[in-house]
Amino acid sequence: QVQLVESGGGLVQPGGSLRLSCAASGITLRSYAMSWYRQAPGKERELVATITSAGESTTYPDSVKGRFTISRDNGKNTVSLQMNSLKPEDTAIYLCYLRLGYRNVWGQGTQVTVSS
Repeated sequence: QVQLVESGGGLVQPGGSLRLSCAASGITLRSYAMSWYRQAPGKERELVATITSAGESTTYPDSVKGRFTISRDNGKNTVSLQMNSLKPEDTAIYLCYLRLGYRNVWGQGTQVTVSS
């Protein structure tokens, strides 16, 4: 069974940093592009970062570009999201995502709260 488990969320002050991790089991991630999404209360789920299978290319929306960095360690079967210069509007549940054939595989999410 394929599972994605996120960790690293928490409460941080505006301007602070957090590093999220996504660990996979039941699958070897090296063959797949991976993404991070976020879901804030009352808002649609938003794509915040994508990385190709070998890690040679990344994409970000303008809302996080220059502040967030996605990376992967295929040897450890993990994907990370480094978040810097956090803003209150970054508050959300952050979810790891994998498109596996016709299936959408999501982690359970980790809460990030940016507040003073």
